[in-house]
Amino acid sequence: MNTVETLGEILRRRGVSRRGFMKYCATTASLMALPPAMAETIAARLEKASRPSVIWLSFQECTGCTESMTRSHTPTLEGLILETVSLDYHHTLQAASGEGAEQAREQAMTANAGKYLLVVDGSIPMGDPGYSTIAGMSNVDMLLDAAKNAAAVIAVGSCAAFGGIPKAAPNPTGAVAVSSLVKDKPVINVPGCPPIPVVITGVLAHFLTFGGLPELDHLGRPRVFYGESIHDRCYRRPFYDRGLFAETFDDEGARKGWCLFKLGCKGPVTYNACATTKWNQGTSFPIQSGHGCIGCSEPDFWDLGGFYQALSMPTQKLGKVAGAAIAGGTIAGIAMAAHNRSMKASAKQSHERVSTDELEKGE
Repeated sequence: MNTVETLGEILRRRGVSRRGFMKYCATTASLMALPPAMAETIAARLEKASRPSVIWLSFQECTGCTESMTRSHTPTLEGLILETVSLDYHHTLQAASGEGAEQAREQAMTANAGKYLLVVDGSIPMGDPGYSTIAGMSNVDMLLDAAKNAAAVIAVGSCAAFGGIPKAAPNPTGAVAVSSLVKDKPVINVPGCPPIPVVITGVLAHFLTFGGLPELDHLGRPRVFYGESIHDRCYRRPFYDRGLFAETFDDEGARKGWCLFKLGCKGPVTYNACATTKWNQGTSFPIQSGHGCIGCSEPDFWDLGGFYQALSMPTQKLGKVAGAAIAGGTIAGIAMAAHNRSMKASAKQSHERVSTDELEKGE
């Protein structure tokens, strides 16, 4: 009699030790902001889970999201988790092509109706269908057809989540996000240009563990990964609080690792796990590498001003409002924006430099 292997059986067959498996489950619990005791629950659920069918559609995109996922450090348990998901359709990774590929998609949708996960990267053009078609089928039609019997839809990358770069003004293709079209299914947004690999696998692990989607914020993003701003978790935050900023990318402040706020860092208004999860096996992230955050996990980030243009700044001398910055870092960049634009020139002229000693003395 044919039996379907569970995830636990597949991992053991591939030589994954119990210790390694529990380490992954503990890490997953931590990433999901769950208590350490939940690692046992996650392990028990994952061990019994069967391989869910995943259909991955790529529309107006650059393949960066797929690159991010496949270039995660290997060999890892995260990679094995992905291998144990039945990826039945993926333009870039599948061996089949042409009619064979489309038949595989249709067969997987039929055999797993109501159970498969639909993953989408890339925005959907609402203008001429010819902007992006697959096997003679418009992106709109393929998305709605695949979403019809999906258990849930995961929009991977900022293009799928919010429209991304294709939607940037003047939006020549009429690009829209997945959630603009799919209204009768739960849609989870995993934005980023591209998203962090372990965030993608974390969402899949959550689905395998709990049979549902994690708690989402007002933009449909999982709170466990997008619940805090990069600014609040950034290791350079203490320099911001003390009024220590790099003025150029090669000055003394930059060499000392001071805050990149004045060089356009969008960390105060960007929510993502970059500062904690990082990239390349937790090695680094853009700010740690010396470049400010560009806000790529936020809607319409491409149209929110230059990447090297600072957010609107407080009207008082920046060095002496460091204490206020602690309480109102992002408010200073948003709520006061209209007033600050008219005062920016005078604020710059009246700026005074203060030493760290003066800051510590409260002068």
